[in-house]
Formats: sequence, structure tokens, C-alpha cells
Amino acid sequence: MSPRPGPTFPDWPQFDDTERRALDRALNQGQWWRMGGSEVESFEREFAGYHGARHALAVTNGTHALELALQVLGAGPGTEVIVPAFTFISSSQAAQRIGAVAVPVDVDPDTYNIDVTATADAITPRTRVIMPVHMAGLMADMDALDKLASDAGARVLQDAAHAHGARWQGKRVGELGSVAAFSFQNGKLMTAGEGGAVLFPDSDEYEKAFLRHSCGRPRTDRGYHHQVAGTNMRMNEFSAAVLRAQLGRLDSHIELREQRWRFLSALLAQIPGVRPQGGDSRADRNPHYMAMFRLPGWSEERRNLLVDRLVDAGIPAFAGFRAIYRTAAFWETGAPAESVDTLAKRCPNADAISQDCVWLHHRTLLASEQALTDTATIVADVVATG
Repeated sequence: MSPRPGPTFPDWPQFDDTERRALDRALNQGQWWRMGGSEVESFEREFAGYHGARHALAVTNGTHALELALQVLGAGPGTEVIVPAFTFISSSQAAQRIGAVAVPVDVDPDTYNIDVTATADAITPRTRVIMPVHMAGLMADMDALDKLASDAGARVLQDAAHAHGARWQGKRVGELGSVAAFSFQNGKLMTAGEGGAVLFPDSDEYEKAFLRHSCGRPRTDRGYHHQVAGTNMRMNEFSAAVLRAQLGRLDSHIELREQRWRFLSALLAQIPGVRPQGGDSRADRNPHYMAMFRLPGWSEERRNLLVDRLVDAGIPAFAGFRAIYRTAAFWETGAPAESVDTLAKRCPNADAISQDCVWLHHRTLLASEQALTDTATIVADVVATG
């Protein structure tokens, strides 16, 4: 009998005639930028409504979304932005690019989200923003972080690049009262190849962001009256048209991924030496941008070899993020006056997770239960021989 073929997974991005019609609609407007067309504004209304926010501003990418939000919240030279040490580098670089100091703090070893106690210990009079990253779609402890920020006179900026459609205690991202930034990069839960958005609960801050994202120029200006220092972060009409279509299938994808993660994580938990990402009952809707698990005690080299073997078996596997203070980019500008060793001692969980974590792309969670069973079998075989 021939062996069972390896698991198969849906392609990503997913698209159909909905996206094709949307692109035709944008094309036939004859105006392909937001100041002349209607797709960007329509997407902003729909995205804000979906997340329970008062305002959404679409921008060129997720990193720009963070930079813009930080500027509006008052971060810049002389201020500090607290970020988790275990995250994609954009979380820290967004602060560093605008002249602020990015202060890495440790994360929880089970959820991989920013640790509340470590955050509290890192607050100084210069702290302007606390930036939790909802890792893999699991929302951070927003109750505790909001209180910390309020007590310190700081603001919370949710890095929601993984968290489209997430909820915290029944509240959507835009209902939590803080600014939130999203990404629509090619691998994200909804995508136009690139793109980003910022949710604002406050109309004045939204208007400030609009000016800054459009070269400091008011909507109706015809005399080049640039009111603030800004840049061009405007989303184009084609990207917005595609994102409107992508938003339409997000709910069905989230429902399936939540089901599939429960199935896959139970299988992974049965493998000796494998620890799936934990949860938090208060985070009552998780869109699962990644299926993550740890191999506690493994070295980075051994973990990387395992990832290579999973990829060779047809599984879309990746190594976990490198702790941000262990990248050359972090030290180029806006880093704290501490050594790598000092930060590593202060962030032992982030240091360990960056060495022993593996993640699978969310398209694995859109596959069949048989594909996930086969995936877990392959992981078990590779771990046993790794």
C-alpha cells in the first residue's frame, strides 16, 4: 500500500470573483486615489463598524499605522514606548523611527503576550505609550494595561496586526477605548498585499492623523496650506476595494480557525516536549493569525532544523520571532542605554521563546481535520528524531 500523501493546505491569499468585481469597480471610477474615489472611505467605514470603532484611517502598511498612531499619541524624542521583547521588529522600529526610545519588557511564557508586572516595572516619567501586541490573535490583558497606562498618565496603543476580529471580554478591538493599529500585509488574516489601518475612538485624534497621513494637507485644500509636518501614507483605491472583499469572508474564517485550533492544539499537547500557546478565557474571540507552540529547552539551532524538516514535509512552518534586542536593527537608534545581556536577563521568557518557538501559518487552520492530524503526526515524528 502506498503511503498516505502529506497534508494539503489552502492557498493564501484567498480570493474569488468578489475581489475581481471590486477591482473592476475601483478601476471604473476613473479616480484611483482616495481623494477622488470612494473605495478607501467605504472600507474605512466598514472596517470601523466591524470592530466597533468610531473612526478608521486606512494607510499604506502596518508599520506606518504604528508610526502614525504613535505620533498622534505624542510619542517622539524624549519619550519612551514600552513594547514586548518578543514581537516582530516593526513594533519597536515604529517608535524608534520617530525618535522615541523603545523599551523592551518580558512576556508571559504561556500566552507570549506582554507581561503586566514587567510593564509596570518599566514605567518611568518618560513613558508615553504602552504597546501590547496581541500575539497570534490572542488579546493581551487589556484591563490591567489600561489601568497601568491611566495611573502613569500614558496611553495604550494596541498593535493588532494579528488581531482582526478579536474580542476581549465581549468587546471588539475598537470598543476598548484605545487606539489600535492593523496590518494587511500578504500573510495577514485579510490582505491586499500591503496596507494598514488605525482605529481611533477620538475624533480630534483621527483628524490629526488624517492630516499627517496626507502630507499635512486638509481634505479640501487647493492652496497648498500644509498645516502639520506629515508624509504620504494614503492607501490607494485598488487596495481598499480588495480589502472590502476580504473583510466579507473574515468571520467565516475566524469561526473555522477557532474550531481547528482547538483540534490541533489538543493533538500537539499530546506530543512529549511540545507546549502549544496557551489562552486566556477573557480573550473570548481569537482569530488565530498563527498556530504557535514551544519546545522548551531546545536550542535555536535545533529548533531551526526542526522547522526546515517541517517545511520539507509540506507544512508552512516558521521559527519564532527573534527577541528584538537580539537584532542589529534595534541598536541603530532609539535603544535604551543597556546591554543585550542586561535586557536578556530582564526578559528571560522572551529570550527562551525566541529560541524554542515554532509557528504555523494560519492557512493550516483552514484545512481539514485529517490534514491537521497528519500535521501533528509529522511534528511528533520530527520532534522525536530531532
